Amino acid sequence: MEKEQYFIVRCNSAGVFFGKIKDRRGGEVDMENVRKVWYWSGAAAVEQLALDGVKNPGACKITVEVPEMTVLEAIQIIPCSDIATESIRNVALWKM
Repeated sequence: MEKEQYFIVRCNSAGVFFGKIKDRRGGEVDMENVRKVWYWSGAAAVEQLALDGVKNPGACKITVEVPEMTVLEAIQIIPCSDIATESIRNVALWKM
């Protein structure tokens, strides 16, 4: 995997994550520069999110960035296009 490549990783019960993949062991994925995508607007599904990014960034809820984490039960791993990566990275941090 290319070091600068960002991915959308959808987990069985933990949700959707955006970040770089450091390592993978089956459904266990070590990620870097990770944000949880709690809610997005302007893409019909994670596949479109990875290709087109978000169209309504002000309506999205994407968390702060965590330097690294391991996600379990990954059921979809989709490389993000450059357009999607820029779009998602520019969504304001969702935090309380």
